[in-house]
Amino acid sequence: MIGGSALLALGLVHRATRDVDVLAIAADGQLRGADPLPEPLREARDRVARDFGLPEDWLNPGPTELLRWGLPRDFWSRTVTRHYGNALTVHFAGRFDQIHFKLYATVDQGGGRHEADLRALAPTRDELAAAARWSMTQDPSPGYRMVLVDALHHLGAGNVDLAT
Repeated sequence: MIGGSALLALGLVHRATRDVDVLAIAADGQLRGADPLPEPLREARDRVARDFGLPEDWLNPGPTELLRWGLPRDFWSRTVTRHYGNALTVHFAGRFDQIHFKLYATVDQGGGRHEADLRALAPTRDELAAAARWSMTQDPSPGYRMVLVDALHHLGAGNVDLAT
């Protein structure tokens, strides 16, 4: 899991969130795309939505597309694992990787809650540089790079070497 709900679960931010973003499904030590969600998870999601009056997509595989171009190096080693009873194990992206995802979201979708989350994580200049270089693997376009450079300046990172 990534995003605001993962940050909340790890105590890294304190804000309301509307959904839970599922990046991937872990199976046999491997990560695979979360779309579609496994049937038991979809059934549980739908039951919770019905019981609590939530939208059906409160638990969604929206960010699973990030797997296409690759996660930050050594992502799995930094996940934080929590067990909820005997039935549910959740792996949350760690702080360093959340910085990557939040910088990418800030540049790709605009500031707002993504930028607020990123600032709450208090990334160092080196962490922002690593996140910036990774984010360019997700969108290598010149337009993205231009917005990224502006965002890095806005975040106080100054000039960052974007060469990988």
